[in-house]
Amino acid sequence: MKTIKTPVQCEIVIKKSQFICSLFPTNTKAESKEIIQKLNKQYSDATHNCTAYIVNDGEGFDDDGEPGGTAGKPMINVLRKNELHNVTAVVTRYFGGIKLGAGGLVRAYSKSVMESIGKAEILEIEEYDVFELIFEYSDIKIADSEVRNNSLDVIDKDYSDKVIYNVVSKDNRDIIKIFEKYSGKIKVNYKNKQFLEK
Repeated sequence: MKTIKTPVQCEIVIKKSQFICSLFPTNTKAESKEIIQKLNKQYSDATHNCTAYIVNDGEGFDDDGEPGGTAGKPMINVLRKNELHNVTAVVTRYFGGIKLGAGGLVRAYSKSVMESIGKAEILEIEEYDVFELIFEYSDIKIADSEVRNNSLDVIDKDYSDKVIYNVVSKDNRDIIKIFEKYSGKIKVNYKNKQFLEK
């Protein structure tokens, strides 16, 4: 599976209508909705702001006033066809006075997303199980040593009343087994699945 590394934007003009496609890397519906709101404000004078997203906790699309099935659906289909995940696409349209018809709209919105994907830096991603390691500050050395010796990836660290590491094993080692011998010191919890760079 793939995602994009950084946001990209691409602009095309079809029969005087301007189509601006903005692509963003996103992980959750909440992130997607935040970006969509931001772009709705930024392009509040546009005729339409059509959207499509595929993220960890679901997917969705919206025609934003274009005839049903002519904008959001073709956009999400392009994302699927390109095996893109954790991405949000917003196509902003400024109407140029010439109607494109249903087929023309489908082609225009699809092309807009395809052009943006063509400009994006694509990353290979895979789904991994994320585990939480919870331990006292006095056990940081043990945790760090095991993480290093077992080639685990720490994707997040939280230092509050206890230390919490979010870790993944990219070569599918059993993280619970690794820390078994420290059961009184280091607590291991399964957290969730996440798509991460290979």
